[in-house]
Amino acid sequence: MNPTSGALNLAWADAFVAGLAAAGLRRVVLAPGARSAPLALACLRRPELVCEVMTDERVAGYFALGLARASGEPAAVLCTSGTAAANLLPAVMEAGLAGVPLLVLTADRPAEAHGWGANQTADQTRLYGSHVRAFHAVSVPNAAVDLAYLHALAARLLEECRGPLPGPVHANLPLREPLLPAEIPPPSPLPALRTVAAAPALPRPEDVDALAARLSGGPGVIVCGEADYPPAFAPALAALAARLDAPVLAEPLANLRWGGHDRSRILAHQARFLRDSQLPAPAWVLRFGAFPVSRTLERWLAGQREAHHILVAPAGRWPDPLWRSGTVVRADALALTEALMPRVAPAPGGGCGAWCDAEARAAAAAESLCAEAPLFEGSVARCLIAAMPAGGRLFVGNSLAIRAVDAFGGGREMPLTLHGNRGASGIDGNIATAAGIATAGGTPTALLLGDQAALHDCGGLAALAGRPVVVVVMDNGGGGIFDHLPLAQAVPADLLQRGWTAPPQVDFAALAATFGLRYIKAEDGGTLDSALNAAFAAGGPWLLRVAIDRHISRERFGA
Repeated sequence: MNPTSGALNLAWADAFVAGLAAAGLRRVVLAPGARSAPLALACLRRPELVCEVMTDERVAGYFALGLARASGEPAAVLCTSGTAAANLLPAVMEAGLAGVPLLVLTADRPAEAHGWGANQTADQTRLYGSHVRAFHAVSVPNAAVDLAYLHALAARLLEECRGPLPGPVHANLPLREPLLPAEIPPPSPLPALRTVAAAPALPRPEDVDALAARLSGGPGVIVCGEADYPPAFAPALAALAARLDAPVLAEPLANLRWGGHDRSRILAHQARFLRDSQLPAPAWVLRFGAFPVSRTLERWLAGQREAHHILVAPAGRWPDPLWRSGTVVRADALALTEALMPRVAPAPGGGCGAWCDAEARAAAAAESLCAEAPLFEGSVARCLIAAMPAGGRLFVGNSLAIRAVDAFGGGREMPLTLHGNRGASGIDGNIATAAGIATAGGTPTALLLGDQAALHDCGGLAALAGRPVVVVVMDNGGGGIFDHLPLAQAVPADLLQRGWTAPPQVDFAALAATFGLRYIKAEDGGTLDSALNAAFAAGGPWLLRVAIDRHISRERFGA
């Protein structure tokens, strides 16, 4: 044991963390641990950083994911060695698939401890495999290495998180004991800022002209999946759709269904009318963002074999699981939309009249179903969206929650931002992610999820303390999504309940009391409206439970 290692550990940690702060890192989530102590101390005494402490590493990972998702900037999560690092894997997977800039810092034992049965020592080399954009095995602190290396490494880590394809980056940092010196010196100064030039936002002008000519050659459809579009994208895309007289099939997480821009061609009920409507076949399909998660929209896209599919995606991304894209455009969505605007014209005889008619009929049917008693997932989603404060953020859970928003949520004129963990589409970490979004977003935040997802992340309720989050739990007696899948027709009802829906035995009122959340049980639409208004007026955290009859749910979704 080297008695000077404590001072060397802290000097390295201070230099590394100072480099992160100089490169633009502002938020760090710390999971307490001994091996990570030098790094945690360096973060806690860095005035440029806002530190959050979460005991549960899985909660910490998802909380940091929420911070990064809401801010668009990298957030870091730091943990100790061993299984602590393994518990970050679900959040890393989601960040990788969803393109969220997450910096993962894991403390480790030194090389001489590995393979000899040392306690809390596990192989963390490339622990997250292909789920991270980059992995860095940092050496044990060494006095012979210039601290400028740590400054450069910090800047590189954040650049790799940011892009060109945003995502998680992992740095594994081994430390020898003693971990800290007996006397703590002042932190190191902030190094000079390092800057990285941005990549071009547009393809070549001749490629833009060729794309404009194709879009002007026949009727088409624009499809928008989830992406971190800038605020100006919605009005710019609406203007392009108007110029082309083309419908926009917008998924909820594209955030085009809400706001004061022209929404006359932005359709919100395609999950209902694409199932059976006879609509004109497009000559082209222009697609932005992630591949749609709506199975109805996916099946419709798969059927458009004669159309020319154009995919706009960042470098390194191929969101094309149907392998339909005849043209892939590497460009910023807003810049490309603005560049196309003066170059395109509607196709003769084309238009989206039939599409808008189908949308109007589906919207009326959805509104009618949601007005009926009792409540079901669709009416809860519609009620929550209507009650959200202007500029608020709504995190939507997976399975039936996102399907309810897609099919029944409609649109609204007041601005609203929807979020979801649709990269890996897991039900874990939803509450912790919403807590991070509320913290970074600084606006009223709500969370819509099912009872299974709420129970799965009940540890995340601890992260809600003092945060303006309203949690709406749709209690449909377990995994209600399985009632809507083909296996429900094949598996006997008793085995479906035992092996899949698995109703949880949980008292949500007691769970709310345990974590200090105010609690309301909503029995009907009027109670839910009043509860939501009271919760948003008072601020969070709240837990609202809505009991749902699964038989009614199946009927309404199928209507």
